[in-house]
Amino acid sequence: MVTRDDIIEKALGLGFADAGFTTAEPFESHRQCLAERTEDYRWAEAGGLALTAGTDPATILPSAKSIIVLIDVYFREAYPAWLAGHFGRCYLDDDRMTRDGLALRIKAFRSFLRENGIDSKVPFNLPHRVAAARAGLGTFGKNCLFYSGRTARQSSWVTPIPLVVDREFAPDGPTMKMGCPDWCRSACVAACPTKALKGNGVIASRMCVSYLTYYGKGITPRELREPMGMYVYGCDRCQNVCPRNLPWLAQELPENKRVAAKAQNFDLAALLHMSREYFMEKVWPHMFYSSPDDLWRWKMNVARVMGNSREERYVPELVRAFDEGIDERVRGMIAWALGRIGGEAARSALEGFLKRSEGLVYDETVAALESPFG
Repeated sequence: MVTRDDIIEKALGLGFADAGFTTAEPFESHRQCLAERTEDYRWAEAGGLALTAGTDPATILPSAKSIIVLIDVYFREAYPAWLAGHFGRCYLDDDRMTRDGLALRIKAFRSFLRENGIDSKVPFNLPHRVAAARAGLGTFGKNCLFYSGRTARQSSWVTPIPLVVDREFAPDGPTMKMGCPDWCRSACVAACPTKALKGNGVIASRMCVSYLTYYGKGITPRELREPMGMYVYGCDRCQNVCPRNLPWLAQELPENKRVAAKAQNFDLAALLHMSREYFMEKVWPHMFYSSPDDLWRWKMNVARVMGNSREERYVPELVRAFDEGIDERVRGMIAWALGRIGGEAARSALEGFLKRSEGLVYDETVAALESPFG
């Protein structure tokens, strides 16, 4: 009969960084947390994530006996710096749609379990970070992320992957605690530009830059546009400043050739003008939280980033996009971006917009013209 050691050896052989075991008991503390913060996570339940149901492994696999948790390091190789400056690293080599990387290794691991008479499910809604800590694989950070205890130099550049199985294994000792050092002075909390991090391991999820980039409703509020900075999709601010992550960030990593090969698909100008077909072929397979119907949100985010760059070279691109007859939320953000960039060309464009705008776009154009131009 296959043993714990056999399973760990197989996981490591498939390129996973670590593996641990926990029981299939319900995650009662997590269920209680969700119940206490219903308003914060209503959007997730409405989107079909079924977070509350995921706190009971038996809803995922009725014969559940244990949970095996694998740890994968998603930041093993370096990404082009400009790309990592605009997109969260966890999305840059994400194969949940293409299923040509990590998915193949998970499939191979599940095949190994099946060959040894073990049924398994890989749930999307089980609290994977809590499962990893309950399996003794690491601790939590004040930024609400999971930090590996034995791999990736104990950083947060990891993805816990829980598998609910119908075989009972002896559980590992839990490490359900905050692992941040006292001297870090809550660097992640201080660095969170939208004040989503509350300092006690709690996050106001709907204020997180990542959430705002792919789930935000309507045009981004003016008070959040500058704080959201240069991120088009996702955010790594709290990870980049974390002292626990510095050992990993300090090393020289080989280039991720898969990401480098597709990098130009994410050129800002290309994204600002992209068609639905371009989005479906080049972008959506890798960053899929926003659907093709939400193309406006991508373009709005890009316009905001161009504005925050203060780069005058983006003025012609923004003017061209305004004239492409796209969504008013995008055109409103274009007006804001031109006001933030400033200069005579931007002012001239805004004055032209004013004559053929109304509603939201008119208001944003007026506000942009009142900005201090450089």
